[in-house]
Amino acid sequence: MERYLQPTAFFDYDQPQLKAWIEAQLEGVPAEPVEQVKALYLSVRDSINYNPYVFQTDPDTFSASYALESGETYCIPKAVLLGAAARSIGVPSRLGLADVRNHLSSPKLIEWLQSDIFRMHGFIELYLNGHWVKATPAFNRQLCELMSLEPLAFDGIHDSVFQEYTESGQAHMEYINDHGVFDDVPHAFIVDGIRSAYPHLFPESGQEPAVAGSLEADLE
Repeated sequence: MERYLQPTAFFDYDQPQLKAWIEAQLEGVPAEPVEQVKALYLSVRDSINYNPYVFQTDPDTFSASYALESGETYCIPKAVLLGAAARSIGVPSRLGLADVRNHLSSPKLIEWLQSDIFRMHGFIELYLNGHWVKATPAFNRQLCELMSLEPLAFDGIHDSVFQEYTESGQAHMEYINDHGVFDDVPHAFIVDGIRSAYPHLFPESGQEPAVAGSLEADLE
């Protein structure tokens, strides 16, 4: 279990800026792991905007501190930020990866990916009350409102993954392939998976995908 508590280059909760942010989010929160994790979950979910267009292969962009600094990122760094914050208060965390089919997305995003399958979707597992529970802080409240989705809650007891249906009953997200859980970010594995799924985003060796906008702008 000790490996799920350690700071790493990705789960870098020992960075001063990140340490200060964690302390600020927990100010006034009872010193009880579930309550603290719930507060951290809401902070990560809503203070960091979800934007899949900003994906880059640079390892630094996968870190918790980068997610905090940028204020805008996608599911994996947001999950890592929550996991790093949890580790800082003694709650073990590990990164989960899966492929999902997104039934509710912007036409522009699907055109950009040339697919409705999102490869390497990230969530975090937290060890609370003697068992692992899943948390998915990816979609911020404003984005959920634009998509007619109730923001995904997390009670620290039950698994919290993407809503299966929207408020109107439309299918939203379907998990189709589980890649397992990891004590640290498997950077090369993720990048290789993204490159193989969306080779058109990498027309030349070493070239990064161009940032194409934001999902919020698409939906507005």
